[in-house]
Amino acid sequence: MRPIARLHRFGAFLCLCVVAACAPVVAPTPPEAKPGIKLTLVRVGFAALDGWAEDRQSAALGAFLKSCARIDKLPTERPMGGNFSGTAADWKPVCAEARKRAPMDNGAARRFFETHFQPFEVRADGKPEGLFTGYYEPELKAALKKDARFRVPLHGRPSDLVTVDLGQFRDAWKGERIAGRVDKDRLVPYQARAEIEAGALDGRAPVLAWVDDPVDAFFLQIQGSGRLALADGSMRRVGYEAANGRPYVAIGKALLDDGALEKGNVSMQTIRAWLARNPAKAPAVMNKNPSYVFFRWQDGLDANDGPIGAEGIPLTAGRSLAVDRKLMPFGAPLWLETSSLEAPDGKFRRLMIAQDTGGAITGPVRGDIFFGTGDKAGEHAGVMNAKGRYFVLLPRAIPVGD
Repeated sequence: MRPIARLHRFGAFLCLCVVAACAPVVAPTPPEAKPGIKLTLVRVGFAALDGWAEDRQSAALGAFLKSCARIDKLPTERPMGGNFSGTAADWKPVCAEARKRAPMDNGAARRFFETHFQPFEVRADGKPEGLFTGYYEPELKAALKKDARFRVPLHGRPSDLVTVDLGQFRDAWKGERIAGRVDKDRLVPYQARAEIEAGALDGRAPVLAWVDDPVDAFFLQIQGSGRLALADGSMRRVGYEAANGRPYVAIGKALLDDGALEKGNVSMQTIRAWLARNPAKAPAVMNKNPSYVFFRWQDGLDANDGPIGAEGIPLTAGRSLAVDRKLMPFGAPLWLETSSLEAPDGKFRRLMIAQDTGGAITGPVRGDIFFGTGDKAGEHAGVMNAKGRYFVLLPRAIPVGD
């Protein structure tokens, strides 16, 4: 897929740890995390963050302030998540200070984060390296009424879809959700993609809009949100509302296993090209992913903002990161070191904010970069698949390992 990033300045990082007397801090791993995975935090200094002095932290500060709008509304004693990130009470004063001092230039924003936060390298089973991918907000041509051209539906939430938070029934299931429908007083799995494409939703789910390409609709579901260009020249946005609860299956792997694509050449672009060249086989391949996403309108958003992420606030292009919500708190600043064609020198060194999640984003060192809206963002997101590491910045008031 994409070039594999190396761990930059790893030797220098080890030296810094020796000088600063860094020691691993074993953060309690939440019970809902994958069995066997131990999340470890290693306290470091800002000098260990490769490229920290060159970043535009003011851009990250703007994204952080959006998260603060949510944090400010949380009850004081509400845990932030991740079992190591304290409560809302630990974050509210930092948010208040950021709001009081904003706007800041890059130097002031950098000093703000250095003053109020402590960086920790995140490790999974002792290993700092993980996988980082990308996503974006596509733009599609659409119509509000079905016609000869626009015949592919974008469905809203079905009337019979039931979602269940299993954590309300047993603590061991905290963070786990399922979806289904009631059949003769029993909750059964919801229909898979193939059944839905065959008409299983007829009369049970509203159609928000119609698009002209089933492949576009498929990838819109993978991205989770998009902008629809209507015939009258207006633009409306749709965002994730719910899913059918079936597991997500990457069709790129299926094409690779079938020999349709070559190893090292699997990306959104190559998958789309194969589907376009093989229209007769495309439906069966897409149906190998049983997961199906339902949308809602997201009207009223600023055109300069991204879609609403899982945190409930608009995403910021190049600064919002989707993380494993079970392990990493929403709103947390994360210093990311990976590689991307979006960066002029290939090195992606940037302060990000955890503001979204996704079904495929699991594990302590795992992230999905939101690249923005439109074709250019899609070019970068579609080929983003690189190794890297990140550091979580926690308010200094949180006694991690103390």
